[in-house]
Amino acid sequence: MLEVRGLTLGYGAVPALEGVDLRVEAGEFVSLVGPSGSGKSTLLRAVAGLISPWEGEVRRSFPLEALGFLFQEDALLPWRTARENVALGLRIRGVPKRKALEEAEAWLKRLGLGGLEDRFPHQLSGGQRKRVALAQVLALRPRLLLMDEPTSALDPIATQAIEDLILELKERYTVVIVTHNMQQAARVSDRTLFMHLGVLVEEGPTEVIFTKPKHPYTEAYITGRFG
Repeated sequence: MLEVRGLTLGYGAVPALEGVDLRVEAGEFVSLVGPSGSGKSTLLRAVAGLISPWEGEVRRSFPLEALGFLFQEDALLPWRTARENVALGLRIRGVPKRKALEEAEAWLKRLGLGGLEDRFPHQLSGGQRKRVALAQVLALRPRLLLMDEPTSALDPIATQAIEDLILELKERYTVVIVTHNMQQAARVSDRTLFMHLGVLVEEGPTEVIFTKPKHPYTEAYITGRFG
């Protein structure tokens, strides 16, 4: 479904990724872990076509429009209701207004937000806003779903609610997720990749990475001794 070859890029003259290779098969759930500044979010943005590489290439087996991106910070429009925010992407793709609003309401209900359709973002909790943003992405029926720190800045209850949704998504979508939550990565992913300073240090089945890592950096990070 996705293949990244020799991806190298940066900001200004500062490299952020150096020769990264990545392959994601249909139906996989892949976690990207590593310390802040290791290039995880940059890699997601490159896969999404939001950043142009200096070298290398990103190959997708589907149109770019079939890629969904859940950003770390939601981009909900404050003057639109939850329903209107979710419907916006559908309207941009040409779906008639009534049908777009109906689909938006259905997605909000599927994500446990029934009854909150007419609330504005400032009237929702952080976890509820994150679910609205997720509904916004899923309504466009992505083939590949990229999620950048989906539970960051959420309280434990909201984090659990989002993680439960992630486990449901695992059954129906191909997902690549960036997370600093080691327990979360261990619970939800099939394969885990450890990144450090823009380099993909190690990858493998999640159970192996968390129990028998080969690289000392990976072991140090997973056991909390990194740095």
